This record gives sequence, structure tokens and C-alpha cells, in this order.
Amino acid sequence: MSSFVQENLKRVLEEIASAEEKAGRKGQVKLLAVSKTFPASCIKEAYDVGQRLFGENRVAELEEKVPVLPSDIQWHLIGHLQSNKSTKGVENASWIHSVESEKLIRHIEKAASALDKTVNILLEVNISGEESKFGLRSFEEVLACGTLAGQMPHIRLQGLMTMAPFGAPEKVLRGTFAGLREMRDKLETALDVKLPELSMGMSGDFRFAIEEGATFVRIGTAIFGGR
Repeated sequence: MSSFVQENLKRVLEEIASAEEKAGRKGQVKLLAVSKTFPASCIKEAYDVGQRLFGENRVAELEEKVPVLPSDIQWHLIGHLQSNKSTKGVENASWIHSVESEKLIRHIEKAASALDKTVNILLEVNISGEESKFGLRSFEEVLACGTLAGQMPHIRLQGLMTMAPFGAPEKVLRGTFAGLREMRDKLETALDVKLPELSMGMSGDFRFAIEEGATFVRIGTAIFGGR
């Protein structure tokens, strides 16, 4: 019999597929199951029905969960990463979605070099301009970080990430997601590189994010339940 987590995961995947079809983007969106605060046993339930991409907000939780779960899980660090925790972050995650400074890029490169590992990163952009949120706030800052990341041999810049205002009306949500897509396109032109990934959309707004071009949706509550 399917568990609560497995039933929720099935429903979320169906909703993603429906949103993809509506947007004419079939098969273009990856589900990142955000497992923060939930035990390894819940992650294993999702793993057992095929989920392989999981996101954690805190390095400490990654350190606890990575050793006790299957090695073919692809771990994404999506929460704010302090420079002094970058080594542990790089050790445990293959993707970091929340890169928001040149200083952090240098720390990630140093850690990845020591481990002889290549790390995929996304630049976090504060499209909505909310004071309470982290993230780069101007194209000039994004361009500076993108330029630096492109010079680092152990970093692969894959695209951008943002968080939309919680509970905002559809127009605001779509504006935020479209703004990230437009900034990604502008950055691709400026750097003359392909940046295929847009990490945007959570449990309450991922359908709009998919219609505006998301390639990763970060969904926790709709899969694992309330925290």
C-alpha cells in the first residue's frame, strides 16, 4: 500500500505533467523534493517510488541524511549558504541553488578544488526586491557573479534561482518568474553561454512557474506535509 508521501508525490508529478502540457513544455521540468526537517525515512519512501532529486535548506541536515540514504540520490542545497559552511555544502551536494556573492563563488571553488569535484551552481536573484529575502538585486551584480563563475574550473554555472513572494496574486507571481527568465536570457547573451536551468516555483505557485519557464520546481509541503 502506498504511503502518505508516495500518494502526494504521485499527485504532484501528475500536476507537473498537466502544467507542462498546458505550457507546451512536456518533459522539461524536474521535480526537486524539498525534504527539510523531515527524517531520512520519509525521503526513502519517495526514493522507493522513483524520486531521485532532493533539496535541503541546511548543510547540517545534508550531513545527517547523505550517509544514511542511497548513493544515487542527487542532492541540491537550496537554502542560504554561509561562506564558512561552503566546504561541507560542496562535500554533500552536487548542486547549490543559492549562490549570491562573488565571495561565496570563491569559497565554493576552493572547496571543490580540494575535493577535485565539479559543482553545479545557480545564482540566486531577488527579483521581487523583498528586504527579507537573500539574492542578487541587479543585473550588474548577476553579471559580475556570472563572469566570475565562468572563470572557475570546478564550478559549472547552470542558470538562475528565485523565490516569489509568498501568497502573492497570480500577476505578481508570473511577473517574478518571467523576470527571472528574462534576466537569464540577458545573461546568456552577455556571457555568450547557455544557461539552461531556472529554479523557481514551490508548492503554492509551481504551476505558474512552469508556464513561465521553470526547469526545476522546489516542492516540499505538497509532498511531505506541513512543517
